[in-house]
Amino acid sequence: ESAKYAIDNFQFDWKANALKKAESYAKTMNMSKQGIYDQLISEHGEKFTEDEAQYAVDNIKADFNKNALNKAKDYQDSMKMSPAAIRDQLTSKHGEKFTKEEADYAIKNLDK
Repeated sequence: ESAKYAIDNFQFDWKANALKKAESYAKTMNMSKQGIYDQLISEHGEKFTEDEAQYAVDNIKADFNKNALNKAKDYQDSMKMSPAAIRDQLTSKHGEKFTKEEADYAIKNLDK
């Protein structure tokens, strides 16, 4: 009963909290915008509402091209994947969920 009271009366900006978590995922894990959104709303992840997660991804200041490139380099270095396989992994709905444009940027800049 006291825990319910505390939650019901706790004042917090959950959208700002979701944004901070999104920024952390982008910076430390090089996640895609869609990957971050999915993690924020996941029942096995952060459990934010769809509205809170959407606010976070709409307001995040991250370089998703750079994140895609960092992920591509990880795949190249650790798994010795071909550029085509890396592109597929970057854009897969079961993989990293980057946009086609972000994946293309990563592949174009992979050896630079």
